[in-house]
Amino acid sequence: MFNVLIALLVLLPVNAWAGESTTNLPIDLTHSWIGYTSLAVFFFAYVLAMMEESTMLRKSKPMVFAASLIWVLIASVYVSGGLEEESRNAFRSTLEGYAELFLFILVSMTYLNAMEQRGVFDNLRIWLLSKGYGYRKLFWITGIQSFFMSSVCNNLTTALLMGAVVMAMAKNNKKFISIACVNIVVATNAGGSFSPFGDITTLLVWQKGVVPFAHFFTLLLPSIVNFIVPAAIMYFWVPKEFPKSEGKPRPMQHGAIGIIILFFLTIVTSVCFENFLGLPPAAGMLAGLTYLSFYFFYLYKVRVGDQRFKGVVKETEKAMRQAVASPFQTVETKQHFDVFHSVAHLEWDTLLYFYGVMVGVGGLSFMGYLTLTSQFLYTDLNPTVANILVGIVSAFIDNGTIMYAVLTMAPKISEGQWLLVTLTAGVGGSLLAIGSAAGVGLLGQTKGAYSFVSHLKWMPVIALGYAASIAVHFLINARFF
Repeated sequence: MFNVLIALLVLLPVNAWAGESTTNLPIDLTHSWIGYTSLAVFFFAYVLAMMEESTMLRKSKPMVFAASLIWVLIASVYVSGGLEEESRNAFRSTLEGYAELFLFILVSMTYLNAMEQRGVFDNLRIWLLSKGYGYRKLFWITGIQSFFMSSVCNNLTTALLMGAVVMAMAKNNKKFISIACVNIVVATNAGGSFSPFGDITTLLVWQKGVVPFAHFFTLLLPSIVNFIVPAAIMYFWVPKEFPKSEGKPRPMQHGAIGIIILFFLTIVTSVCFENFLGLPPAAGMLAGLTYLSFYFFYLYKVRVGDQRFKGVVKETEKAMRQAVASPFQTVETKQHFDVFHSVAHLEWDTLLYFYGVMVGVGGLSFMGYLTLTSQFLYTDLNPTVANILVGIVSAFIDNGTIMYAVLTMAPKISEGQWLLVTLTAGVGGSLLAIGSAAGVGLLGQTKGAYSFVSHLKWMPVIALGYAASIAVHFLINARFF
């Protein structure tokens, strides 16, 4: 189909654009049928991605197809004008930006999968359930844990973990599940907004180099305010009841503590690569992946290798074939200590979705649309107003998409304004349940106990926290403006 499309495009009258712009690249396609078609394709694909829960169509499929089609349209114009090198270089530049993000997230997710496989998250969940906390205390515990966990883990993983705790404790108490999930969404988005590796928005900003690593942490207090203000108001509506307690937590599997330590060492390595060597953070993360690889090799030799010498390998293989395996099983095989086994269980749909988003936005930018948008936002409007609007828009459109678009626009704004848009894009998604991966994930996990409408009724207090966090940022970070 692509070959037929290319053949048709080459026959269309696109030489006029190429001929007029050979000395002024890239070609402005914003008022051409190719530009309008690309906008329509990207918008339609994004709508399909947002309707993933109802259509059961993986969000990566329409986005990757849209990105491919957009670049086919672009390349057809440039090839017909003998300028294929320009479009090729533009695509490679976009692909390079995605490749760095992909490798960074790949390593991060691999470590998280390894920790999950060793029982780290299950242990935390059961430990909370064993304490017999009341709903009001659990409301704050899950919120605070969500805030700090999301600063090192992605917000979706954190939200699903805390959501599982809430669901297990509250059981049929839908009122608590609903309000606790709203609190978790706000907390995870706020917690990821002050850490360079806590959310896709901060990661993109850090990789772009517009904000130094240490300066991200100046957003800590505004992020805390963003979480505390709505939580303190919602607290008075939390039921004064006590859920049933569960048994004592079981010990984590062998090597779990080591994996946690190596994960933090990997983050340190990534920071050092960027700050002291001038290398992309992804390079440091890949170096950190070797820590896990060697550690798994060591664990395999100690745990499984010894078992083979003792002649118990047959029981090990039999245990692995059981229909239901406990996350705390003590019998282990080679795949438990194979880093590629953890890589295979990554969220590939999400990774490919971001490919579609970044490459698609890169194509629209190359056509000239982001230049027009940047002109309106950061020239016609005040930068502060523009950045606050970006945060509000992120409640409707994925914040990673919004932040990548802003970075591609490359507006000439102060570091204080870059910190502001990092904050607003990160926490703005909390305004609606569909505004962030955390909210979308909980919508699917809670089976109706937490819904779009139940989140919407708390939007005024969430908006109050949004406004308060912006005010605090201007108050304490005035030196950056």
